[in-house]
Amino acid sequence: MKYIASWSGGKDSTAGIILAHENNEPLDLIVFSEVMFDENVSGELPEHMDFIKNKCIPLFREWGYEVNILHADKTYMDIFLHEPTRGKRAGTGKRAGFPATGMCGIQKPCKLKPIKDFLKGIADDYIQYIGIAADEPKRMERLSGNKISLLAKYGYTEEMAFKLCRKYDLLSPVYDFAPRGGCWFCPNARDCQLRYLRKNHREYWNTLLELEKMPDLIGDKWNTLKDVSIHEKEEKFYWEDFWGEQQMTIFDLLEGQS
Repeated sequence: MKYIASWSGGKDSTAGIILAHENNEPLDLIVFSEVMFDENVSGELPEHMDFIKNKCIPLFREWGYEVNILHADKTYMDIFLHEPTRGKRAGTGKRAGFPATGMCGIQKPCKLKPIKDFLKGIADDYIQYIGIAADEPKRMERLSGNKISLLAKYGYTEEMAFKLCRKYDLLSPVYDFAPRGGCWFCPNARDCQLRYLRKNHREYWNTLLELEKMPDLIGDKWNTLKDVSIHEKEEKFYWEDFWGEQQMTIFDLLEGQS
């Protein structure tokens, strides 16, 4: 029997590995699936990948765990530029563009498929550890067969998982500005994540703006489902910054006169 942990670097899956370490639970392998934007650029924020590769993995290996980083055959841009060959869009010359689903359209082909393919290649029976907290009943209901949550086994809630990771100094830097992680092009990203991207990784932000300008896209907006474009976010953040600077200037003037 092999024991394999699916790990994203988020608090819950990381806490599961810590619990395995603390309680001497069997754990043979940790797998991390890295989504790629294209062949050379990761879909993960650079600071998160630095956390994964230079902080977590060395420690986990020190604890005696093997760690594998998996990649899909397809990148985000492969899916973005794909021309449909079936349905009413076939033969139109239009490319898929931004995903049109509630969940990111690349989750299955780029994040989950590498893990599934890897597990299919394991000759032995295996148990898969999944990072789901004890206070996530709907997600817990989806666990079946050989999938186990160590957080549920030891009664760890999301808050407890967060505190456990903080205790071990194993909280991803994404928690400094957002309640969750995700790819930098995720259509479900919150404004706090988008503001961070715009301020700290302008090259990625500009890439999203350029992608929206491409012609002949089926999904021609960053969030096609909600009909929200990254250009609209750019305008919103620009004016927020502008008026914020104006207010600061006024406050400085008032202080100078007092």
